[in-house]
Order: sequence, then structure tokens, then C-alpha cells
Amino acid sequence: MTFTPEQDELRAGVRKLLAREANPWPALCEHIGVAALAVPERFGGLGADTTDVQVVAEELGRVLADVPFLGSAVLAVHALLACGDEAACARLLPQLAEGTVGALAWTDEHGDWSTTQFACRGDESTVDGTAHYVLDGASAPVLLAIADTGTGPVLYEVDTRQDRVRRAAVPAMDETRALATITFDHAVARPLGPVDPAPVRDVACAVLAAEQAGAAARALELTVEYAGQRRQFGRPIGGFQALKHRMADLHVLVETARSAAYAAPESSRLAAVAKVHCSEALSTVAAEMIQLHGGIAATWEHPAHRYFKRAHATAQLFGAPHRHLPLVRPVS
Repeated sequence: MTFTPEQDELRAGVRKLLAREANPWPALCEHIGVAALAVPERFGGLGADTTDVQVVAEELGRVLADVPFLGSAVLAVHALLACGDEAACARLLPQLAEGTVGALAWTDEHGDWSTTQFACRGDESTVDGTAHYVLDGASAPVLLAIADTGTGPVLYEVDTRQDRVRRAAVPAMDETRALATITFDHAVARPLGPVDPAPVRDVACAVLAAEQAGAAARALELTVEYAGQRRQFGRPIGGFQALKHRMADLHVLVETARSAAYAAPESSRLAAVAKVHCSEALSTVAAEMIQLHGGIAATWEHPAHRYFKRAHATAQLFGAPHRHLPLVRPVS
């Protein structure tokens, strides 16, 4: 993988800011412009490509940052661009580019993020149904929904100031990622246009894969550091050959995950490959992190449990790995 000097600077800037800010989202938007990366320049954004977005996601994944980047700057932005409504884009994308949080209601309680089945139904002026696993949906000022109209999926903008929209935060295993359930009771909504959800999900999977690779890399770094400090039988445990081999295998897994993540924007199939491989890689590294840390990893004070929770939560986000396998396997 080769990154441009600008991408290296972006990575360094995001990492430095995350190290000093307890609440990084405002500063990320104001000083680096992460919310504006995927927004075209004509709508007040930076017009960056998906790789730039992935660079930011990888850094956010390293520290398990609790920010609305994936749901707002990726899902909401690309859903608006996919619907093709220039007026809606001109009205909403500048807000999202400045850091206003957007949320996209999509999937039902099964959470498979299907591109043919949706939690909501829509007509000319309303949306009805209950959407689950809505990223940052409990409080996002900009609320979008993909709804089935009988003739295909349509993207709607829903007015959040009405009683017919009920939003509830969902207690999640991963406390660093805000999810919500949103119920639309024939809520007044504006149809923005037909939308093909497949490319939106592909981009989301590619960015999530980079986030997973970043989390796996940091989990391995912490594990290697601990293995060099923890002593047993008069020597650091990292010096034992069996543990060396295990950590070497994890290093290979992390590097292949990064490669898969940054190849993902090239096609739908590679996006599916990244979703499957990076989900499994992070889950493996997080589990080994706990094993190799021993008893300390079972405490709330150590971050190992946070990486473990993020691993299993992100494996299900945008569809569990087995949902993507049909796209991975070549057609016979």
C-alpha cells in the first residue's frame, strides 16, 4: 500500500488530535474537515476519495473513537449523493460537511442490511415502520430513511420535529458506538428520489473495514508492548518462541486486513472480501489480545474488553460476514 504525502499528513493530523481531545468530533470537523471529506466541492465539501475517508476511519478505529463519522460522514452523505436530488444535496450536504450529524434508517430487527428488503415503507408523503441499528439515530438533526415503495427503494428526508417519529437509544455491547431504534408512524417525509443502496453499502463496508484494520493494529501493538514488559520465569514473555509465533501470525493477519480494506473501493466483490476478512481479523486479534494479556485483560480498567466488544459489534454491522460470502465467491 502506498499513500500520498497528503494522506500521510491527514493520518498524522487525525492521530495527534485524537490524542489530545476528549471530545474530538467538533475539532475533527473544524480543524481537519473530516465530515466534509466525501462531500463534493460544489456542495461545500472537500471532494476527497474513499481512500482519504478510510485513512480517517483507520485512525478512529485505533482508539475506538466515539464519533458519528461512519453514520453521518459516510452513510448519510453517500445516500444523499446516490439519490441524485441536486436540490436536496445543496440543502443538506453543506450542513453535514460542517459537522451536523446525519443518520440513515435502513434495516429491520434482523440487521442484515439487505439491498432488497427494508424496514420502512413509503408513499408520496409518509414513511411507516421501525428501523433498527441506526447509527447515531437517537439525536441526529438530519434524518434520512430508505423505504420500499413497491416499485423500488426511495430515499426520504424525515422531519424529526413530529410526534410520529419516536427515537430510542439502544443499549449496545459496544458502548463506543451509538445505535438507535426509530419508529415511523406514518411520519411526514419528503421523497428525495430512487436510490440504489448497494453502492452505499459497499462504501460503508470499505470504510468500516479500514476502521476494523486500525482497531486490530492497535490491539496488536498493545499486546506486543505488554509481552515485552510482563516477565515470567525471569524473562519477558514475549521472548518465548510460542508467543513469538502467535504474535507473528497476528501481524500477518493485521497487514492482510489493511490490504483488503484499501482494495475494497475497487469493486463490490472486494468490498465484500474486506467486510468478511477484516471482521474475522479483528475478532481474532481481539481474542488473542485477551488471551496473551492474561488476567489483566479481564478487568474493566484495561482496554482489551473494548476491542473485543468492538470486534464482535462491527462484525454484524452492515451484515454479518456470512451475508457477504455470496458476493465473495466467484460465480461458477
